[in-house]
Amino acid sequence: MVPPTLSRIDYAVLGGLALLSVALLFWVTGNAPLAAGFLAGLAIAVGGVVLARRLFPVPAAGEASLPDWTMLRAAVNHDDVAIAVTDRAGRLVCANDLFATWFGGFITPPGLPVDGRGAELLKNAGRAAWRDGEGRVDDLAVGPLQLRAQVTRTGQAEDYLVWRFAALERLDLVSEIVRHLDGPAGRTLGQAGVMAALVSAEGRLRVANQAFLLRALGEGDVSHYAGRDVAPMLRLDDGGSLYFAREGDRATPVRMLQIPLAPADSHTPMLLAMLDEEMGPTDRGTAQGYVETLLSLLPFGLAMVDRDGRFLYMNRAFLRAAGLAEGKMLRYPGDLVVGEDKGPLADMIRRHSSGQQVGGDLSIRLAGQGDEPVSMRVVGVRGLGEAAVLLSLKDSSEESRLKRQVAQASKMQAVGQLAGGVAHDFNNILTAVLGACDLMLMRHTPGDSDYDDIQQIRSNANRAASLTRQLLAFSRQQTLRPQILQLPDVISEVSHLLKRLIGDTVKLSVHHGRGLGAVRADPGQLEQVIINLAVNARDAMPGGGTLTIETYPVSAAEARQMGSEIMPPADYSALKVSDTGTGIAPDVLPKIFEPFFTTKDVGKGTGLGLSTVYGIIKQSAGFIFADSKPGQGTSFTIYLPVHRAEGDAPVVAAPPPKPKKSQWGTGTILLVEDEDMVRAVAERALVRAGYTVVTASQGEEGLERFGQMDKVDLIVSDVVMPTMDGPAMVRAMRAKRPALPVLFMSGYAEEQLRQSIDIDDVAFLPKPFSVAQLTEAVSAALDEAAHRVSDAG
Repeated sequence: MVPPTLSRIDYAVLGGLALLSVALLFWVTGNAPLAAGFLAGLAIAVGGVVLARRLFPVPAAGEASLPDWTMLRAAVNHDDVAIAVTDRAGRLVCANDLFATWFGGFITPPGLPVDGRGAELLKNAGRAAWRDGEGRVDDLAVGPLQLRAQVTRTGQAEDYLVWRFAALERLDLVSEIVRHLDGPAGRTLGQAGVMAALVSAEGRLRVANQAFLLRALGEGDVSHYAGRDVAPMLRLDDGGSLYFAREGDRATPVRMLQIPLAPADSHTPMLLAMLDEEMGPTDRGTAQGYVETLLSLLPFGLAMVDRDGRFLYMNRAFLRAAGLAEGKMLRYPGDLVVGEDKGPLADMIRRHSSGQQVGGDLSIRLAGQGDEPVSMRVVGVRGLGEAAVLLSLKDSSEESRLKRQVAQASKMQAVGQLAGGVAHDFNNILTAVLGACDLMLMRHTPGDSDYDDIQQIRSNANRAASLTRQLLAFSRQQTLRPQILQLPDVISEVSHLLKRLIGDTVKLSVHHGRGLGAVRADPGQLEQVIINLAVNARDAMPGGGTLTIETYPVSAAEARQMGSEIMPPADYSALKVSDTGTGIAPDVLPKIFEPFFTTKDVGKGTGLGLSTVYGIIKQSAGFIFADSKPGQGTSFTIYLPVHRAEGDAPVVAAPPPKPKKSQWGTGTILLVEDEDMVRAVAERALVRAGYTVVTASQGEEGLERFGQMDKVDLIVSDVVMPTMDGPAMVRAMRAKRPALPVLFMSGYAEEQLRQSIDIDDVAFLPKPFSVAQLTEAVSAALDEAAHRVSDAG
């Protein structure tokens, strides 16, 4: 705080006190020189204080040292990058002028006026930046403006986010040609005798160089030419020669080259290049050289072929699209394609080299580039000397790669949805089987003739439930119970089991690095990952070998140096499982994480092991990579993000498991389940546990039963049901009784369901479940509801 300023009255009071002190000292001692010296000392002290206050004034309140945001805003002003800074409280600290221009003012990210899901993507990027240090959004739209966003955590205490928005540059071929033809490139072509024009799909002029305009329109009519129809500017005589119409009968014939800007698309502009017909052989070769120069500047693949079907010229884009090395020249177009396509291509070139100036498309397969077809445009041309046919080939390698990725992603998504649906239906069946077994075991004791058979049925049902968990893990729909844990602890828990699984011929070697960060994952699922990888390694070493498990930290800088396109730079804890086995062939390696893919003999593998591993790791926000060479073993490396506690609080261990609830109780339960067998088993189990149970087969019937009941202590309902699902039914019930306890049960994942169910204070029981698990869950839900009521009271 700043000390208050002393007024004149305050100074007078202090002066009076000082004189009183001097008089008191003189009265006590009777020594006048001593009193005078004391008075002089007080005067000197007061004068020093006043002088110090004037030389070093204390800043007023609100003048404390703060960052100069105006200077920061001037520093971040940028011509082509919009920048904003927000603090941890989500407040806008600073932004440059371009940010306000693009977004209509100084609006706080991520709530910007962007199109589509842009605001949600920005919000996720901001969360990723707080968590990992950096977040990105590669495709944002603000009206016609396309943007890329990068969010970076910064500051000495890492309490700020810097939001950078940059415009995406997209190649507009037509705009580029307009710019070049209307500039120095158009004048250079005109000086070489090449008349060039860009014509729209409707046959109207978009732009032309000066040489074309002077020949077609004359010197006095070239100022407003855009939009004019090109057809009246040209004429054909009876012999098929082409002329400029305004030059009359004494005109010089011209040869025209038509260059489509998009193969097989009649709705795009076309580039026209014209040369004078009356030339000697030397001039004609020079003109063709100019045309080749023009073709070399175009960004799509073009080649010229003579009347005998031989290549005359290929530009770089054509070489690149055909997969040929720079400077390599083939003799015939048939050398580009596979054997089956040589005949059709040669026939098409022969027809167009001797016929009219028309074009056609042909689907071909390039030699050495697999069976992926590409489109080739074949156009007959005149007026280019030896050239009779123009070939255009689009470089579709990137497009084909993206198509394959999209097809693979779609296939994986479809298979994942199928697996999740199958697992859900199978879980209903297993719930009924396990519940029936539990009810039968209550009536039989060990030693009965049927006891062992029932236990065998129950054991096989649990094995089937394990298979459904694998299907859900592959489809990333399983219910995880994540905890804060250390990877060495997980490996220690499972190492004794690994030694039995891999056998005596395989040596287990475990190494742990220092400085490992804690991760957030389900320990049981991580153990399943390690076991699956260890079993695969054992099978790859039939003659014995070494299985090595390593853990080590990976810093954000090291992750950035890896250059991975899918793994963002952040701090990770890595788990590496390596073997000295036979390795994986290069053509098999990209497929190993696909579902139901296996190289094992029939009956020795389901093909779900590695796909399950992949699903668990991805659902835990991690990444997994495989590295293998035939004969040199295989390594699987798992990267799990280091868990950062809120406010840098110390990481604590998972809470101890809650004590089991009683399997007996009282109360009235409304049970809503569309599967008859599940409903029957659950009703019998709950009635046996002491509850009064009213059942319904779907949501609308459940609402009707609810309206007829005087007292309902708990709703036990399936989530997915026909006509009216469980959440819709519960919302209608809670509109009448807001504190109504609810226990949902489903074969789908809890995380997936909670994202779509916006209902508070509901419990969840995953299928399949046993009778004991059902009664314990009911008891826990009733106890939790009672605690909420007592806390509210």
